[in-house]
Amino acid sequence: MMKRFFLAGALSCAMALAASSVQAEIDGHGPDAWRVTGVAADDVLNMRMGPGTNYLVIDSLPPDARGLQQVTCVPLLLPSIHQRLSEEQRNSLPQRWCLMRTDDFIKAGWVAQRFLEPDWGQAETDHAGSAGAHNTGDAMIDDAARLVGDLYTAFEAQSSSAENPFGPTLAPQYFFASMVPDLAEHGADVLYDAQNFQGEITRIAPDPDQPMLRGMITINVDFTNFGQPKRAVFSLRADPGQPGAPIRVLRVEHDSWSFPH
Repeated sequence: MMKRFFLAGALSCAMALAASSVQAEIDGHGPDAWRVTGVAADDVLNMRMGPGTNYLVIDSLPPDARGLQQVTCVPLLLPSIHQRLSEEQRNSLPQRWCLMRTDDFIKAGWVAQRFLEPDWGQAETDHAGSAGAHNTGDAMIDDAARLVGDLYTAFEAQSSSAENPFGPTLAPQYFFASMVPDLAEHGADVLYDAQNFQGEITRIAPDPDQPMLRGMITINVDFTNFGQPKRAVFSLRADPGQPGAPIRVLRVEHDSWSFPH
């Protein structure tokens, strides 16, 4: 009887984890962290420009990489749909790919989902207060930093105009609704103060001196472009022009100009 009870409990836990994993693979709001699995010790996990082996390899992850953040996965598979599929239908689904980034925002790219698993240990460590330097413990400020990181990740990972975070469809996910009409002709200039980018993002973090003032959150993005150190300063606050007044980018400042002007 005890063995049967234990087995039933184990199955229930497995089903719950499977359901949460499916949800997390959709929008990145499941486990706080993910880890690489199934990669040989002398190999790496390729990160690609898009979701498939036909896309260019742009970076890689070591076989023991942990603390990864998940942005989204394709194809989209809602839990409600997943539960209705037969085992045969599930097995016939195409391979899923996930847009992942490292906790320091330096690496980002698409990887095959079968090489990922929830990093529960890393998530517990983060909750205990050992998270990356951009994690302040203030949920609103940390969400603002993640939003800015998501913007850079989405811009670099886009493979079509429909995936452009500055386009009219996706822009409201990152910017104030009132800014959307003026974003159509912009993109790299707002992020990198240049039309071309050849460098790396070194840090995305709340302003150390004044991360928030009267509801306005300041996030600094440090990067290099063609060997020159640069900084973009993002100002974010709640946007009353969108349902639920979510935190969105209101202004981006560079050395000699800002957007909106």
